[in-house]
Amino acid sequence: MGKSLHLLSQSELVFAIKSNESDVLKHFYTTNYKKIEVLILKNSGSVEHAKDIYQDAFITVWTHVKNDKFTPKNDTALQGYLYTIAKNKWTDVLRSKSFKNSKSLDYEALTFVKDEEQNKNEDLENNKLKMVMVAFKNLGQPCKQLLSTFYFDKKSLKDIASELQIEETTARNKKYRCMEKLRAMVLASK
Repeated sequence: MGKSLHLLSQSELVFAIKSNESDVLKHFYTTNYKKIEVLILKNSGSVEHAKDIYQDAFITVWTHVKNDKFTPKNDTALQGYLYTIAKNKWTDVLRSKSFKNSKSLDYEALTFVKDEEQNKNEDLENNKLKMVMVAFKNLGQPCKQLLSTFYFDKKSLKDIASELQIEETTARNKKYRCMEKLRAMVLASK
């Protein structure tokens, strides 16, 4: 693309995502990460939490765009959609029993702050989205099926657990291990 990555319209960005244009995907991935990291760090999370949540949210946005489940309505729709998904995923973590047991928080006072700060430092660990896609294709069938059911079919962990005839906590642990395996495969392919 001859156009600057900063000046892509939302429709060009959608086309680039659907076409798996790695330069555009990498730019979109890295320029939006910092906002999510700031959000999570300001709301009882760690950098590791931010990386996990961002990766989950990014894969969700990527999937929704590819499957025509999301169409941008304005010039920052994709960025806002990514932020909202990450924020909602982090809210779910904060409300989870395991997180509540590890932290004592005043959940009612929890506020999310919009961060206007531009991303000055690329997140080197997560800057190659194409590797995530390749790694996903190479995941074992059980992990691929569990992650696909969760992210693509939008089934809850409770429904997935029921289908697999396992406890919900077991399904959550399996999803976590699959995400860790995916992350390890991405890091190993650098």
